[in-house]
Amino acid sequence: MTRALAILALLLLPLPAWAAAQKAHAVARLAGLDGKPLGTADFAAVNRGVLITLDLHDLPPGPHAVHLHVSGNCDAKSGFTRAGPILSLVPGKSHGYLAEGGPEAGDLPNQWADDQGRLHASMVTNGFGLGNGKRSIFDRDGVAIIIDQRGGDYRTQPLGNAGNRIGCGVVMRTVGPKSRKKKHG
Repeated sequence: MTRALAILALLLLPLPAWAAAQKAHAVARLAGLDGKPLGTADFAAVNRGVLITLDLHDLPPGPHAVHLHVSGNCDAKSGFTRAGPILSLVPGKSHGYLAEGGPEAGDLPNQWADDQGRLHASMVTNGFGLGNGKRSIFDRDGVAIIIDQRGGDYRTQPLGNAGNRIGCGVVMRTVGPKSRKKKHG
């Protein structure tokens, strides 16, 4: 009886790390224009999308626009502009949730830093994937996650009137996607 209870207890525990690690995963370490660390952005494949978890500090209090940009280039001397425009996986899309023809794949909701400049937030998007293929963010030059000076208006082209780019991190894959089983037939 005791052995059966022990086995049942083990079955009720969360999945072990090796099982949880089967889904694609990525991380970005963000830094400010001065090169000082601002925190991390964690990307985890979930059913029907990607869960992004931000753990940032030393930001100006208030709202901040958050976007993925087309190039994994966080050159502070350029004001992070070498990261290029917001990621768009479908030609002709416009920036912003409220823009006609929007949003682009790299558009994410505004997030708020508290009075001490801390920003802890999670969001789910289905605008891109962490796997391989047309919807993947992992191409030859990668992507960057950018934090802007203030919140965006979700409409103004091309960047939502969110001010200067103040934080940047290159998104790096830590766990690749599971390989697909070949269909026989």
